[in-house]
Amino acid sequence: MSENRKVRKTRTGSVVSNAMEKTVVVRVERKFRHKLYGKYVTTSVKYLADDPQNSCNIGDVVLIEECRPLSKRKRWRVKSVSTLTNIDITVRGSSATRSAPRSQNISP
Repeated sequence: MSENRKVRKTRTGSVVSNAMEKTVVVRVERKFRHKLYGKYVTTSVKYLADDPQNSCNIGDVVLIEECRPLSKRKRWRVKSVSTLTNIDITVRGSSATRSAPRSQNISP
């Protein structure tokens, strides 16, 4: 009976919000070639994902997996955290720790 288990969809994206309890918002970007003009177009979709341990921070790259509906909009679960980001920045003379993607330039 376990052989009939359906393969679940997975997506990789970055966490854009962790303000909710046990929930994160993950942005998944996708690049494709425009049918007529041939230019590469980037689109993104935001998914609400379940994070039971509250371990994700903003900027983390996570792997999310499809699951049963957990709430009105939450149908994905965080499977693993690939990259932990924690950038140390200085804001007007005082140092502060802020989570942000590594490629993003943050100027005071």
